[in-house]
Amino acid sequence: MAGSHHLQQDVPRFLHKLLFMFSLAVVCASLYFILSGCCDSSLVDTAKHLKQTSQLLPLTELFQINNASFEKTATDVGVRSASLVGSAGTTGAVGAQSGNIGKDWTATRRLPQAIIIGVKKGGTRALLEFLRLHPDIRALGSEPHFFDRHYSRGLNWYRNLMPKALEGQVVLEKTPRYFVTADSPSRIHAMSQEVKLIVVVRDPVTRAISDYTQIVSKTPGVPSFETLTFRNGTEEALKVDSLWSPIWIGLYALHLERWLAHFPLEQIHFVHGERLVSDPAGELGRVQDFLGLQRIITDKHFYFNKTKGFPCLKKPEGSSKPHCLGRTKGRPHADIHPQVILRLRQFYQPHNLRFYQMTGQNFGW
Repeated sequence: MAGSHHLQQDVPRFLHKLLFMFSLAVVCASLYFILSGCCDSSLVDTAKHLKQTSQLLPLTELFQINNASFEKTATDVGVRSASLVGSAGTTGAVGAQSGNIGKDWTATRRLPQAIIIGVKKGGTRALLEFLRLHPDIRALGSEPHFFDRHYSRGLNWYRNLMPKALEGQVVLEKTPRYFVTADSPSRIHAMSQEVKLIVVVRDPVTRAISDYTQIVSKTPGVPSFETLTFRNGTEEALKVDSLWSPIWIGLYALHLERWLAHFPLEQIHFVHGERLVSDPAGELGRVQDFLGLQRIITDKHFYFNKTKGFPCLKKPEGSSKPHCLGRTKGRPHADIHPQVILRLRQFYQPHNLRFYQMTGQNFGW
């Protein structure tokens, strides 16, 4: 009898301790969410309400109230976050995306739906950095070089490089070398027939000089631009060495022909490299249209840096300070004799005209 009497006394004590521990856990969870910035005052009110209720209700009813209250609070926080983002000058699409904050666990790694395939020294890094402002774009920062260097590693290796993305977000990567690599079109087509391709093109003469400037910065002591451009080292022979990489990359029509053998023209978007500098918002607007996204990136995101001669971001995501590309972007080009530039323009003219015909666009080079 004595043991039964003690047992009857221990049960209420045990339940009281259990309720106390549960209430303490709720308060700690609320403090965690407050400190991490993931909730508002409504969650604190809910925690207070649960603490008071825990002293009055049986354990089973308390669990029911706890579940209902936290579900309602999480929903309210998501709705308020969406409305705040929408009122900040963006669109309802961004608000809807912000409403997915509580669903980050559904993010998965997917193969890219869009690839910036070229061209080197055309402005691909600037385009990628600008596009990363869009909440519905998830872009890989580094160049994976999968389709030109690491194809033997397989698609699973490639997929695991991609950032996690929610449903409705576009996964994007850039590797400018793809545009001039012979096997890249067929390999990308084998991965996806619907992938969207983006090519940033620039005056091939300016692009070649920029390419050479980068080579010199990495390998001092290389021969002059003129020596490498002409087969016999002088311009008198008027024979441009089209196999030299800085010249060869600028033969856009030659490279595009391989891509059109696998993809329709409407699946390839061409970004005007010069206009990406003079009118970044306009070019970004057309890219957003091509990707099927709302035009969220606008001229309010850019300012022109006179020192670099290049547009910079006013306030990139996650920062309160303006951001320009690295010191290697927008650097002064090598000084090339005007006669050499004239000869290169003559060399590229028929190639440019063919490129205009193939794309249906006149880039004015």
